Amino acid sequence: MEVSPLHHSCCTWLPIRPRAASISPRRIPRVSSGSTRRRNVCFASFSSETLIGSRKEDGKRRKAVNERDEAEDLKEWMHKNGLPPCKVVLKERPSYDERHSAIHYVAASEDLEVGDVAFSVPNSLVVTLKRVLGNETIAELLTTNKLSELACLALYLMYEKKQGKKSFWYPYIRELDRQAGRGQLAVESPLLWSESELAYLTGSRTKAEVHERAEGIKREYNELDTVWFMAGSLFQQYPYDIPTEAFPFEIFKQAFVAVQSCVVHLQKVSLAQRFALVPLGPPLLAYGSKCKAMLTATDDAVQLVVDQPYKAGESIAVWCGPQPNSKLLINYGFVDEDNPYDRLMVEAALNTEDPQYQDKRMVAQRNGKLSVQAFQVYVGKEKETLSDMLPYLRLGYVSDPSEMQSVISSQGPICPVSPCMESAVLDQLAQYFRTRLASYPTTLSEDESLLADPNLNPKKRVATQLVSPLRPFIEMKGRSLRTGKCIGS
Repeated sequence: MEVSPLHHSCCTWLPIRPRAASISPRRIPRVSSGSTRRRNVCFASFSSETLIGSRKEDGKRRKAVNERDEAEDLKEWMHKNGLPPCKVVLKERPSYDERHSAIHYVAASEDLEVGDVAFSVPNSLVVTLKRVLGNETIAELLTTNKLSELACLALYLMYEKKQGKKSFWYPYIRELDRQAGRGQLAVESPLLWSESELAYLTGSRTKAEVHERAEGIKREYNELDTVWFMAGSLFQQYPYDIPTEAFPFEIFKQAFVAVQSCVVHLQKVSLAQRFALVPLGPPLLAYGSKCKAMLTATDDAVQLVVDQPYKAGESIAVWCGPQPNSKLLINYGFVDEDNPYDRLMVEAALNTEDPQYQDKRMVAQRNGKLSVQAFQVYVGKEKETLSDMLPYLRLGYVSDPSEMQSVISSQGPICPVSPCMESAVLDQLAQYFRTRLASYPTTLSEDESLLADPNLNPKKRVATQLVSPLRPFIEMKGRSLRTGKCIGS
C-alpha cells in the first residue's frame, strides 16, 4: 500500500512515502485423487484417499477407509521399519468439520523431563532431496536455479501416492491425508481458502501475501518437468508420467501446501538434506513460538529432545522459528496470540524526484537505512521503532540546501527540528495509521466480541486473531504521535 505525503503550508517538499504496511500475522492443504486414467491415477479426482483430502469428499466413506486402514497406524509401521523404542504416542482430538477425521497429534507416552529424547527417527524413515533425487549435485542445481525444496518433495510424494499401497511411504502419506493439511486450530492454510474466505483477512497485508505465494507456486509448477528430465531417479521410476501431464496445477498446489505444513528445516546438514519430511514431526507435533525444542539431525537419525517437562498424555511442541503470525497462518494454518515475533511492517521511501535525493540517500545509508526502508513494529516495542522511524521521516522533509549540508556534515544529532517540519512529519505518520485502521472492516471491540463466540467459524477466528494484536497500537498512534531521536544520533 502506498501513502502519499501530506502537503504542509510551510513545508513544500515532501520526499517520504510510507508505502506499505502489514499486520504480521499462519497453515494448510488438501489434494484429490483416484482417476481411471493412468496419468491421473491418484490425484486428479475427488477421493477419500488423497494427499490432503477434498472439500467435497464424503465423510462417512472417509471414516470407513480410515478405520479399515488403521489396522496398522503410522507409529506401528515406523517401529516395523527401524524406529527404536520412544516416549511418545499418537492421540487424537475431534475436528470442527465433520467431513474430516479427528486430528492426530504426538503426545508424551510417559512423564518427560527437560533433556529427554522423545523419539529418534532413523534416516531410512526421513524424506529428503538426497533420497528423492539420488544425487546431491542435482539437488543443489535444481533448488538453486529452478525449484524450491518444497516443490521437489511435493512432486515426489505425488508420485509415491500414485503407487498406492505398493509405496513404502503409504502409511505416512495416509497419515498426511488424514490430517488434511490442518493446523492446530483445524484450519487449512489461506492458500486453500476461497476468495470469500480470504475476505476475512481484509485490512491485513496477508491477503496480498497469499496471492503472491500462490503465484510463486504456479511458477514452480511450470518448472516441474525440468525436475523430471534432470533427475534420473524420477525418470527411471516414472518414465511415462511427465509431471504437468500427470498432475493438474490445483493438485500440485494442494500437495505443495501439505508439504509446506510439515517440512522440517534441519541445521548443520548438506543442502540436499536441510529440508526433511519426518514422520512423527509436524503436523503431528504442535508448534510454539516460545518453545525452544527443535528436531535435530544426528549421524543416522533425526531426534527430538524436549525443552520442558511433560506429563503423560500432554501434546508435545517444537519451535516454529522466529516467524510473525502472517507466516504461521500461511505456512501452518494457525495464529499464536502470544507470539513475541509478531509485528507490523511499515515501509517508507525517500522520494526519488527530490533534487537532494542522492544526498539524503547517502545520509540514510550512513545511519544504516536504505532508500526504501522497512520498519518492523513489534508488540511491546512500539516506542523503540517510532524513535527509529521518525528521524528517517524528518530527513525526507529537509528542503533547504543549507540545512541539508548541515545534516551531511553533522556528526551528532541534526536537531533542532522546526515546529513546521515536525508537524508535517507527525501529521503524515498519523494519517498513515488512520488509513491503515480504516482498512479493517470491523472495530477492535467487534473483533473481541467475535472471538468470544465459541461457535465462530475457525477460519474467521484465526483471521480475527491475526489482525487483532496490533490494532491497539495502530489506534493509539492514529490519535497521537510523539517525537523521537534524530537520524544523526
